[in-house]
Amino acid sequence: MSIEERRAARRAALFDVGVTLLGAVDGPAVNVRAVCKAAGLTERYFYESFTDRDQYVIAVHSFVAEQAQSAIASAVERESTPVAVAEAAVDAFVKLMVDDPAMGRVLLIAPLSEPVLGGRGIGSMPAFVQLIYGQLTEIVDPVDKQLVAVGLVGALFTLFIGYLDGSVDVDRSRFVDHCVKLLTRANHP
Repeated sequence: MSIEERRAARRAALFDVGVTLLGAVDGPAVNVRAVCKAAGLTERYFYESFTDRDQYVIAVHSFVAEQAQSAIASAVERESTPVAVAEAAVDAFVKLMVDDPAMGRVLLIAPLSEPVLGGRGIGSMPAFVQLIYGQLTEIVDPVDKQLVAVGLVGALFTLFIGYLDGSVDVDRSRFVDHCVKLLTRANHP
C-alpha cells in the first residue's frame, strides 16, 4: 500500500470507531485515547488527520450527514412517481439510520448532548430540506413548498429520534409506512 492508501485506511478506521463511540447507546463517549485504542492506532495517527477531539467529533458527524444525504439523493433519483420517491427516500434513510442505529444516533441524537455539535444537527437540515423541497412537485407556491419541506424534515427528524431512543415504540414496517404517508400526503395541497 502507498502512504496515501495507508493514511486513508487509518482515517476510515477512525471514522468507523467515531460512529461507534459517538453513536453509543448510553451517549457519546469520545476521547482521543478511547478512539485510538478502539482503532488500534497510536495518537500520532489520530493527530495526522485531526487537530483535536472537537474537530474529530465534528468530522464524524459531517461524515454521517453526508452519507445520509447521498443515500437519499441516490435513492430518489432512480424513481419517478411521488410515492416511489417517498418510499425510496424513507427506505434509504431507514437503512442508514435505523438498521445501523449508531449512525442514527450520531446524526440525530449526538447533537443534543455533545456540546461541540451544538447546532450541527440543525445545520445539516437545509440539505435535507432541499431534497424534500425538490420532490414537492404538486405544491406550486415556493413559500408554501419551503414551509412544508422544513416542517417535514423537523417532523421526520423528531420521529427518527423517538424511534432510536425508544420513545416511539412501533414495529419497523409501521414506522416506515407512517413516514412515507407523511411525505406523500404533504405533496398534495
